[in-house]
Amino acid sequence: MAHTSIAIVSSAGRDVLTAGTAFLRRLTAGRTGRFAAAGLMLGCTLGLLLLSPLDGFAKTKPPRVPRPEPELKILELNIAPTPYKAGNGPLEFSVNVQLPKELNGATVLEVSSLISSPSKTSLRFLTHRQALQPQSIKPGEARTTLPIRLSWDGQDHRKQLAGPGAYAYEVRVKLLANGEKGLRTMMVAWPKRGELTVK
Repeated sequence: MAHTSIAIVSSAGRDVLTAGTAFLRRLTAGRTGRFAAAGLMLGCTLGLLLLSPLDGFAKTKPPRVPRPEPELKILELNIAPTPYKAGNGPLEFSVNVQLPKELNGATVLEVSSLISSPSKTSLRFLTHRQALQPQSIKPGEARTTLPIRLSWDGQDHRKQLAGPGAYAYEVRVKLLANGEKGLRTMMVAWPKRGELTVK
């Protein structure tokens, strides 16, 4: 308990504190001014250090346990053509998605990509949703994989062609289920992030 450790001082600590107090008395008895102030500061510092609970220095935060990777995964992501010239055809995001063993009521697969300029003034959100059929993977069977394609026409949210430069992208995959208030998220895969060049 921290409030009890403050009152406990070892014999060595008392000796050092006594020595510091005696040193302070000698200084203040002979001279005043800056020497007395220095002795006072030294005595206060020693007292604070010795009276501080030692167990406070030993307390460290426990290491954070890493989260396990979800069963819903982005196995592969290919972007073509690179570099991309806006207005010269679409830019294709080819995503290979691995579904979990059990869908647990999920009925919709959502794949999305956010493309943004460094200044965040040019943004474009792409999304694809597809219905899923109930499945049950038996032991030893391979999990279901689905190829998904997203196309970007090179235009931003204002329907203007994106200017040249480096653009960040983030691809996300979700499993959704029908709820009382509409679709709700059941599982989210770890996203894929990177940069693409627009000429």
